[in-house]
Amino acid sequence: MKKTVLLFLGLLINLTTSAQVFNPIKWKTKVEKISESKYKLIAEASIENTWSLYSQEVPKGGPIPTTFTFDDNGGKIKLVGNTKEPKGKIKFTKLFNEAGMSIKSFAHKAVFEQEIDLIDANINEVNAFVEFIACTDEQCLPPKEIDLVFKLNKAISKNKSVAKVDKSTKKKDKKGLIAIFFIAFLSGFAALLTPCVFPMIPMTVSFFTKQSKSKAKGIKNAIIYGVSIIGIYVLLGTVVTGVFGADALNALSTNVWFNIAFFLILIIFAVSFLGAFEITLPSSWATKVDSQADRGGLIGIFFMALALAIVSFSCTGPIVGTLLVEAASKGGLAPIVGMLGFSLAIALPFALFAAFPGWLNSLPKSGGWLNTVKVVLGFLELALAFKFLSNADLVLQLHLLEREVFIAIWIAIFGALALYLLGKIQLPHDSPQNHISVGRLSLGLVVASFTIYMLPGMWGAPLNLISAFPPPQHYSESPYGVGYTKQNTVAISSNDANTHNNGLPEGAHLMPPHDIISFHDYDKGLAYAKKVGKPVMIDFTGHACVNCRKMEQNVWVKPKVLDVLKNKVVLISLYVDDKRALKDDEVVESKLNPGKKLKYIGQKWSELQTIKYKANSQPFYVLMAHDESNLIDPAAYTPDASEYYNWLEKGISNFKK
Repeated sequence: MKKTVLLFLGLLINLTTSAQVFNPIKWKTKVEKISESKYKLIAEASIENTWSLYSQEVPKGGPIPTTFTFDDNGGKIKLVGNTKEPKGKIKFTKLFNEAGMSIKSFAHKAVFEQEIDLIDANINEVNAFVEFIACTDEQCLPPKEIDLVFKLNKAISKNKSVAKVDKSTKKKDKKGLIAIFFIAFLSGFAALLTPCVFPMIPMTVSFFTKQSKSKAKGIKNAIIYGVSIIGIYVLLGTVVTGVFGADALNALSTNVWFNIAFFLILIIFAVSFLGAFEITLPSSWATKVDSQADRGGLIGIFFMALALAIVSFSCTGPIVGTLLVEAASKGGLAPIVGMLGFSLAIALPFALFAAFPGWLNSLPKSGGWLNTVKVVLGFLELALAFKFLSNADLVLQLHLLEREVFIAIWIAIFGALALYLLGKIQLPHDSPQNHISVGRLSLGLVVASFTIYMLPGMWGAPLNLISAFPPPQHYSESPYGVGYTKQNTVAISSNDANTHNNGLPEGAHLMPPHDIISFHDYDKGLAYAKKVGKPVMIDFTGHACVNCRKMEQNVWVKPKVLDVLKNKVVLISLYVDDKRALKDDEVVESKLNPGKKLKYIGQKWSELQTIKYKANSQPFYVLMAHDESNLIDPAAYTPDASEYYNWLEKGISNFKK
C-alpha cells in the first residue's frame, strides 16, 4: 500500500513538472449602485506580466475580441448602452498575419463596465460570461470563456456622475409613461361617451341612491365602486405585462404576422363600431356576475363594477384592445399605466354622480349623438388598421401599400368621416335628423380640413403632422413627387472611380427626396468610407420603425443635419427587420441563440447591433472610424435637431483629430 502511494505521488510530481498550465488573466466582479433600479456591473481583469488582453473591437482577420454576454433573466434586466472599456494601448503585432496589424490591448489591469436597468426589483444577481484570448509578443493561448456573477445585493455606493445620466433617462421614461396615461385617459373618456356606457350612469346612480341609507354611506359606496372599476382594468394591464413580459410585444411590433393579425382585428372592431354588428361577451357571464352584485356589501359593489365592464364590452373592448397593444409595445409598465388612465376616466364620472346624484340634471340626455361618437371611433379604428398593414408590407418589402396608396386610403376614410359629420352620409343606427349641431359641424370642418391637408401628399408633400404613420417618402411610386424624376444629380467624390452608370458608388442607394447616399451593406459602406476618407454613420433602423421615420422626416431634413449626412459622413442603413433571405454562404449559426441559424438579412444586422453595441432598439446611430472604433457614444431617438447635430459634429471632430 505504501509503495502504491509513493508511486502515485511520484507520477503526479512528474506530470506537474513536465507541463505548465497558463492562466495569465484572472477575473473578479463588483457592482456599483447608481439608483434604485440602475446598477453598474464592473468586471476587472488582472493580467500577468508579458501577457495582454485584447479590446472588444479588433481589426478584421485579427484575434477574437473580448466579448461580454449578459443574461437578461427573461427580460427582467435591460442593458443600458455598451460595455465600456479602458483606454489601453495600440500595439503592432505579426501574430495573426505576415503583414502585421495594429491592435488595441490591455496590460496589467483592465476594468470593463456595463450599466443595467432592473425591470424586476427582485433580481439579486446577474449572470454573464466573458470570452477572450490572452497573448504575449510570441504566442497566444486558445480562446477561453469565464462565467461571471454580479451580486446586486453587495453593490457599493452610487456613482454620482453617472446618476445624472440615470436621472435624464428616468425623466424620458417618465415623460413616456405620462403620455401613455394621458392618451389612455382620453380614450377612456371617449369610451364613456358611447351608447354602451353613457346610459348606464343614471342606472348606477339609481342603484346607489336606493341602497344607501345616508349620504355618507352613498359617497363611501361610490368610492368603492370607482376603485373597483380601476382595479379590474389595472389587473388586466398587469396580466398582459406578466404573461407577455415587459418587452415581449415590443419585439412583436415588427413581426409580419402580428401586424397582419392586428390589422384584421381592428377592421372587425371598426366595422362593429360603424354598426354592422356588435361584439359582446357571452350573456351568461353578465347574468352570473349580475347575480353576485345582489349580495350587497363590498363584494356586491365589486361585482357591479365587473358587470359594467362586461356589459359595456361591445364599446370598450375595441378601445381597450387597441390601447393595450399600443401600450404594451412600449414595454415595461406601460400596459398597467395605460389601463390606469383608461379606467380612471371611466370610473370618475360613475363615482362622482353616484356620490352626488343631483349632478345628473346637468348631463345631456341620451340620444343619437352617442351613436355619432361610436361611429367616429369606428372611422379612427379603420384608419389606424392600415398602419399595421403598412408595417407588414414594409417589412416584407412587397410595395403593395406604398406611400401614395396609404395616403389615398386615409383621404378616403377621413373624407367619408367628414361627409358623415356634415350629415351627407347616414349609417344603420343613426337617428333621423333635420339639422346638425354646432359641435358636430365644427368637428366635421376640422376633419374636412385635415383631409384637404393630406391631398398634397399624393404629389410628394412631406405631411409632417402625420409623418409617423405613412410609409417613408422613398417607399413610393414617385419618390420625388408625381411626374418628377432626378437622374445623375448626385455629387460623388472624384476619388471614387468604381461607380454605377447612375453615378452612385457600388452597393449604394439613394434616399429620396433629399438624395442622401446610403449603403445597406456594412462591408461595402465601410470600404467606400475608407476610399473617400469620411467617417461612417451606422443607422440601425427598421422598415416598421415609427421613431425612425420621425427622425428621417423631422430631424434629418433640417439643413445643418442634411448637409452632414450628404457631405460629411458615409451612411450605412441596416434594417433589422429585413425579411429577405441571406445567401447560402452567409447563413451562419447565431451567437445569441446557439443551435439556431441566421436566415434573414435583418437577423444578421440585429445580431450585430446586439452583440457589438449591447442594444436592440431602433433607431440607433453609431459614428465610427475606419478601424471600426466608436468616435462618440452611440445615440438613440433624438427628436431635438440641435442636439442631434451637435452629436454628429462632435463625432466628426473626433475623426479629424
